[in-house]
Amino acid sequence: MAKTHVDRLTSTPTVSGRTEATHRFLKLTQPIDESLLPQPRIAAAGKTYTFPFTFVVPNQLLPKACIHKTASDHVRETHLQLPPSLGDPELAGHSGTLLDDLAPEMSRITYGINVRVTQYRDSDGAAVVLADKMKKVRVKPAFDEQPPLNIDPKDDEYRLRQEKTIRKGLFKGKLGTLVMESTQPKALRIPGARSTTAGPITTMAQVLLRFDPADETARPPRLNALATKLKVATFYASAPRHAFPSRASMGIDLTQGYYSESVPLSTLSVASAQWTQHPPSASTTTSTTSAAANAADLARRDSGISDCLSTTSPSSSSSIPRPSKSHRASHSFYTAKILVPITLPASKNFVPTFHTCLISRVYSLNLHLSVHGPGVGDPSLSLKAPVQIAAEGSEEGSAVLRASMAEEMVRAEADAMWEPRSVAPPPEYAYSAPAGMAPPGAGVEVAG
Repeated sequence: MAKTHVDRLTSTPTVSGRTEATHRFLKLTQPIDESLLPQPRIAAAGKTYTFPFTFVVPNQLLPKACIHKTASDHVRETHLQLPPSLGDPELAGHSGTLLDDLAPEMSRITYGINVRVTQYRDSDGAAVVLADKMKKVRVKPAFDEQPPLNIDPKDDEYRLRQEKTIRKGLFKGKLGTLVMESTQPKALRIPGARSTTAGPITTMAQVLLRFDPADETARPPRLNALATKLKVATFYASAPRHAFPSRASMGIDLTQGYYSESVPLSTLSVASAQWTQHPPSASTTTSTTSAAANAADLARRDSGISDCLSTTSPSSSSSIPRPSKSHRASHSFYTAKILVPITLPASKNFVPTFHTCLISRVYSLNLHLSVHGPGVGDPSLSLKAPVQIAAEGSEEGSAVLRASMAEEMVRAEADAMWEPRSVAPPPEYAYSAPAGMAPPGAGVEVAG
């Protein structure tokens, strides 16, 4: 069950501006075998009765779990994915340790096993509840990595490119323009339950730099440090959402709420980053295909590489950001590439990126680059790139899934063997009768 509430300020202090919503998206019923009940059905004092049960939690919800209108089929399919447990301090954690899952009190997703013992009165046959107990359980479904987001340049939530003018001094003119670019990194993957390969959850982000000097004598500024933070954002609503949530739509939709926290990750010294000079004739346009190939190449790199600073190859056009607005075609320019390791801290409980009818959890990566400018203060640039958190299934669960799929294929093949088959010739089949012989069925008369 998902529960949310949204508080809004009202003009009258005595009138509450809170709206609430409850969504039961999954309900599984376990029938009790009649043979396990006491005969006669009278519980003896001091005796313990055991009723075994088994619940199979599905990966996909039934269509009736999301019956409201959606902007696209993709939104509906996302709403029909099983969400993880969220916002319950009694369950959030890992390996028996309670950890903060960074969810607000306004949003909660709870799973529980509910047991009810009833008695039917002899007088009118009405059911009377004798005992009712619920045991909460933590559910962490497997989530595959989704395709990268198609970011609108007008969206203030993300920023994958920034330009900044670097000056020589207070009244000494302009040194040049520094460009900072990045792309959405590969998803962070949470290991499955009871995984034997426990370790840090890591990925790699890439930062591309370009310096367009104001004149040929200017040299790139000296870099200082690159600090990274993970922004954890939770969207919640008191009415079903038709599309994916965004900060821009909250001003006109009073049923939506938003809560975010920033988790510091690391501070990397980049003073030793090497700049590579390019002649004016070098290609300065990075195509979408080249960017995708560059991201794929980054994904193949080992996350354990200790050298996070890399010199940009002059022959690699995919590592060259497009020129700044002040770039002159007759001037040479400089580029550099920085690989930034991203590791989730073990002090927090991170749930996968997910979207439901009422609650969503998304993540973004803040990359803050500080620069030493000659004669100036401390200019800096910052980017906000989306990042996903995926989750792997447990080894036991994956084995059960593979076995069930294999059994289903065998059953389908067995059922296909008993399906009726047509042995008649196809419609386009033309029968050629031997000379002097009529075709089958021709000229046959049946007497009534």
